[in-house]
Amino acid sequence: MSRIERPGKIIALHLNYPSRIAQRGRTPAYPSFFLKPPSSMAASGDVIERPAGTELLAYEGEVALIVGTRVRRVTPEEGWASISGITAANDWGVYDLRLVDKGSNLRNKGGDGFTPLGPEVIPAASVDPTALRVRTWVNGVLKQDDTTADLVFPFGTLVADLSQLITLEPGDVILTGTPAGSSVAVPGDVVEVEVDAPTAPGAPSTGRLVTRVVEGTTPFAEYGAKPHVDDLQRIEAWGDAETAGVTVPGNVTVPGNVTVPAPFALTDELRDKLSSAAVATISAQLRKLGYPHSSIDGVHPLVPGTKMIGIARTLRFVAHRPDLFESHGGGFNAQKQAFDSLAEGEVLVIEARGDATAGTVGDVLALRAKTLGAAGIVTDGAARDSAAVAAIGIPTFAQAAHPSVLGRRHVPWEVDATITCGGAAVVPGDVVVGDDDGVVVIPRRLVEQVATGAADQEAEDAWVAARVAEGHPVDGLFPLDAEWRRRYQAWRAEQA
Repeated sequence: MSRIERPGKIIALHLNYPSRIAQRGRTPAYPSFFLKPPSSMAASGDVIERPAGTELLAYEGEVALIVGTRVRRVTPEEGWASISGITAANDWGVYDLRLVDKGSNLRNKGGDGFTPLGPEVIPAASVDPTALRVRTWVNGVLKQDDTTADLVFPFGTLVADLSQLITLEPGDVILTGTPAGSSVAVPGDVVEVEVDAPTAPGAPSTGRLVTRVVEGTTPFAEYGAKPHVDDLQRIEAWGDAETAGVTVPGNVTVPGNVTVPAPFALTDELRDKLSSAAVATISAQLRKLGYPHSSIDGVHPLVPGTKMIGIARTLRFVAHRPDLFESHGGGFNAQKQAFDSLAEGEVLVIEARGDATAGTVGDVLALRAKTLGAAGIVTDGAARDSAAVAAIGIPTFAQAAHPSVLGRRHVPWEVDATITCGGAAVVPGDVVVGDDDGVVVIPRRLVEQVATGAADQEAEDAWVAARVAEGHPVDGLFPLDAEWRRRYQAWRAEQA
């Protein structure tokens, strides 16, 4: 065995272990990476500083691959052969710092000492890459224990995928994802990670990679983003709502004593795919999957050209009745509770029974949603003060505009129940996408599949449109027949 030297670059993978994927609730179609600075490397026995003012410093025990030869555009088989060694890694991160750079992970994952490696290196040629084990202990208690037997992306595939665009140099390090059990460490904790090959001759091991957590004392300066935490970050950092101390199993209690679904992370990658896809394309993908009734019919953006993507919260109105309005219409009613409890990235979807003869949202409530960072408002009823709501700038989709107040036709009844809006069932936590064609609802479990399929379909449609613009007839081209499909796939291969 040999010791590790400082790498030229450190490349980390987001998700790979089925146990971790089950926790996150999303299955990646392809490997997704981020970079960590070489200056983040640390050795066994070093300390890691939890930055002052933060609370969510999380460990992630991982298998680290050490590149042994210069590689570019290799196959998966060649990719594994290019790895010279295996060592233990701890991919530390501070969830408090994700707000402004969640896409790059630079601040939350790239701090000094945030990538301990070692202490020993196992020669890659001496082990089966599918028979490694990674374990993590916190203060002597085993917290992570998994093997590489069922990785979604085998090690050779990771090298091959990266090498399509990036030359990997000897000494470069690839972090291969963490299993379930990653959680938060606090000052005073000692975290240890070990990678071994228990079934290989001699049962080689990296030994335990030891890191002690200390408290930082230097506050963040005013010219940079400050730490920011919310219940979503707490749940993701600790691993589950109960450990994170978020009240009510599976739910979160927010201002107004409203219980909302446990947060769901709409990743930057998924958001980008959905942003690039038209609602019509997303609707077609849902229809292919057996969901033909996913559009919220009859609603249109108050401002043409609006694009909206967010996670559904719901509000239900019932038909007006004097006694019900007396008991539910005044004070801090369900409508005010819903708007006052919105969080960043959420869309409030309102069931108004398709009755557009009274307003269901006005300028004050729209301003409150905008101030809280909500991603949009959808109602199959009417918008009141529609010009003012449009001017506020929050994406708003409604069936019509109407000057009357709520109490003419509606009673605000309940928040975050499953509702029917514009003929579509909406469950809190669904993903809602809107554009000039209307609004479509994606069930949470289908988001990854629909987003990827829609992005692929948009690319194909753009290619087809380019061929039509060149003068080709649509017969056989739209949809693609076997010959045109072959040409399209060849073109895609050239772009890779």
